[in-house]
Amino acid sequence: MSNSPDLVVSSVSATGVGVITLNNPDRMNAWSAAMSKRFFERLAEFRTNPDVRVVVITGAGKGFCPGADMDALNQIRANPAGGAGPATGAGKFSDLLSYPKPVIAAMNGAAAGVGFVLAIFCDLRFAASGIKLTTSFSRRGLIAEYGSSWALPRLIGSARALDLLLSGRVITADEAERMGLVNAVYPGEELMDKVMAYADDMAVNCCPTSWATMKRQVYGDWLRDADASTSDAIGLMNESVLRADFQEGVQSFLDKRPPAFAPYTD
Repeated sequence: MSNSPDLVVSSVSATGVGVITLNNPDRMNAWSAAMSKRFFERLAEFRTNPDVRVVVITGAGKGFCPGADMDALNQIRANPAGGAGPATGAGKFSDLLSYPKPVIAAMNGAAAGVGFVLAIFCDLRFAASGIKLTTSFSRRGLIAEYGSSWALPRLIGSARALDLLLSGRVITADEAERMGLVNAVYPGEELMDKVMAYADDMAVNCCPTSWATMKRQVYGDWLRDADASTSDAIGLMNESVLRADFQEGVQSFLDKRPPAFAPYTD
């Protein structure tokens, strides 16, 4: 039996917040094929677990994810015909867009390359003060990897996206916040407490079915015009008022108590 540590570990809070932790701190949680496989397995487990309402992704130790493991990159360089990179084969970060539960990145350390892409495909991003972020692709002779050419312009606009992609320059968490790339920046020692408090509030007070529908609306409407989006929203609204979640949402407000929403089911 192998004594190697689990490269991605998970836990679930009493309120229903599932935490996925990249767990290779000796290498700052550098991404590898083995880590990729385990990461997407953990995501799948949380998707079908009714006790998990919100997912938080973070890193063990001082790193979030500084990109691909250099050993993996060297193997690819030695055998370029063998594959495009360590994130292929296990899943796609774009799968997070159709993931029915909110996914939050708690970036406790550097996010670069594939780690940067993981963060931008999460629904929300919170960062520790002073951490550094970079796409880095152009400085490795690569392209905009794993869907980043689609996601990044939608978060910060094409001009800023091209700045980060073409230059490969390093930015700080504060600059990322000013760009709108991260939602908030907190002192490192406060990051997880702040993120967990935010996620706890969501898990206790918000409706899982509403989240799943909202994510489909937001990501789907990026490719549609305003009229089509509005028409679709009217139909979805008519459906939502017929659900028990709506009855519970109103009644809990009138009763001045936390709502007891049912978990999301596919």
